[in-house]
Amino acid sequence: MMPTNTYRKRWLPRFRAKTNNSTYFGAKGANLLMYTFPVLLVATLGCVYLHIAKKVNDSNKESCNAKKQHKVIIWKRPVLIKGPLGIVSGTELAFFLMFIALLIWSYTTSIYNNFATITPKLAAKDGEKVWEEKLESAALRLGVVGNICLAFLFFPVARGSCLLPLLGLTSENSIKYHIWLGHMAMILFTSHGICYIIYWAVTDQISRVLEWNKNDISNVAGEISLLFGLFLWIATIPRIRRKFFELFFYTHHFYILFIVFFIFHVGISYAFIMLPGFYLFLVDRYLRFLQSRQQVRLVSARVLPCEVVELNFSKGHGLTYNSTSVMFINVPSISKLQWHPFTITSNSNLERDKLSVVIKSEGSWTRKLYQLISTSSTIDHLVVSVEGPYGPALTNYLRHESLVMVSGGSGITPFISIIRELVYMKTTFKCKTPKVVLICAFKNSSSLSMLDLILPISGNPSGISDMELQIEAYITRDKEFKEDGPIQPKTIWFKPNLSNAPIHAILGPNSWLWLGAIISSSFIIFLILIGIITRYYIFPIDHNSNQIFSFPLNAFLNMLVICVSIVSVASATFLWNKKHNAKEINQIQNLEGSTPTVSPNSMVYNADRELESLPYQSLIHVTNVHYGVRPNLRRMLFEHKGSSVGVLASGPKIMRQEVASICSSALAKNLHFESISFSW
Repeated sequence: MMPTNTYRKRWLPRFRAKTNNSTYFGAKGANLLMYTFPVLLVATLGCVYLHIAKKVNDSNKESCNAKKQHKVIIWKRPVLIKGPLGIVSGTELAFFLMFIALLIWSYTTSIYNNFATITPKLAAKDGEKVWEEKLESAALRLGVVGNICLAFLFFPVARGSCLLPLLGLTSENSIKYHIWLGHMAMILFTSHGICYIIYWAVTDQISRVLEWNKNDISNVAGEISLLFGLFLWIATIPRIRRKFFELFFYTHHFYILFIVFFIFHVGISYAFIMLPGFYLFLVDRYLRFLQSRQQVRLVSARVLPCEVVELNFSKGHGLTYNSTSVMFINVPSISKLQWHPFTITSNSNLERDKLSVVIKSEGSWTRKLYQLISTSSTIDHLVVSVEGPYGPALTNYLRHESLVMVSGGSGITPFISIIRELVYMKTTFKCKTPKVVLICAFKNSSSLSMLDLILPISGNPSGISDMELQIEAYITRDKEFKEDGPIQPKTIWFKPNLSNAPIHAILGPNSWLWLGAIISSSFIIFLILIGIITRYYIFPIDHNSNQIFSFPLNAFLNMLVICVSIVSVASATFLWNKKHNAKEINQIQNLEGSTPTVSPNSMVYNADRELESLPYQSLIHVTNVHYGVRPNLRRMLFEHKGSSVGVLASGPKIMRQEVASICSSALAKNLHFESISFSW
């Protein structure tokens, strides 16, 4: 409604009449009421909803209740496979087109209404031509529409936010929305800046480029903000991002300066339109910062022959997460600033005291980690910090009759977590689990050792023999089995360190309720503090005229109070939960005995001790290895004739596109596709 005359001439004056006369909030009161408060209220109520939904989901697991939801599944089918947008479902395409329509409608409506007021007489009065007045109006509206993109930009990257789970999304799968919004915002803001420079040049006002108005729009602040945004935007070009990832990573932190100078540019009152998404991001970012300051207890590392390392961490029993969750890891001895996401392969219920991630040696950071662990014979301690886990709030794989999981290379890791989840459901609650077909493609024979990871070292691996599981492994480059190096996995056990703690949920087992409390209470504290500052400091100077008190100082005070409110509440909540976790940490450290000296062996390479166990025999029995060929995915997927077949793809982009293309055909109405991708 913003660009319409109904909003501007009827609604907005009424809002401002009731809010702008307030001696506590002044001109920003209307935008606080209309834009910021509703979103934060939804976020708070959403946290309560997710807490209840988690309890219901846990009870449904115990009773093996799985809702069959196939009525709207057609909207989840891929409709775009290749192209700049990647794999896009019907729902995503519909919302994308509606958002584009919103931007176009907002721009054209505001332009139409404003152009109607520009007449030759008024233009001559200002000493300008009609087209020059219209150029300025068009430039201004480009910035206004760009702010719509900015208002949504930070929602997808708030990893622990409640708004994404409310829509059934995860932050990993939502990164593409952040990319789309970022491109649109920068196109609009860049056009906004260029049009204004052209306007100032043709009207002999080029000196306004250096204008910093203390009581109105600041041009210099806007230009600085745009420059930081352009640096950030250029670094996201795929070729630059892949070749110079560190450049991409570090320049992305320019978002802080981009936002700060943007607020200086437009003023705090207008900034409250985009504030809700950034506010939730700030809460999430600070909680991640608090968690990342702690060093975690790394128990062991299992090095596989295929240049893969499995890191096993100690975790608190109260930490739960769903399959396909990811965790961000930092190893200061490699890089103090870089954080990389990896799939968690362990199951929080099956392995209550251990959390495992699998890392493939592919990039420079992962190669350094692999070399550090695999080549060093004296390493007995490794300093590691983590953020997370992050993953779907709810999972329901029981709704399908069968699951077909297609992976390439290290893309098998999220499927390991799903199989372990089904093992837990089968052994603990005696649920009827779907038939599972794992189609995995590897380049070399040594990569077969990754199948070892399906069986957890701890927990109850015997449940694998009760599942209806079939594994089709394809070795694309080797015609037969080859031993290209060491054939046995190597396990390194690290010495306990009293300064390291098991991984705990940052806000404890009731994290959603605590998050809702942080969002609501920090915002209330912000309102109280800024109300006091406005009433007793700003109002006596300005008297709500908005012409005396400095815009930049007003913006700075509001930003400072927001940060103080979030930091104080989040820190208090974190310390409260840390105090409650301390007792469990002491118990875990007391129970840790001597370091084991026996390394787990591999079922692939016929380790006699392991082959005698039923789980490994069962896994070998259901595994078919094909050398020198690639899987015929079309034939293998069409073989499944059940009414509901879940098809999950994880791995290289081309492979995921091929699976999506098969599932989107008219002959595959029973195939329900889901892409799992952690690369952007």
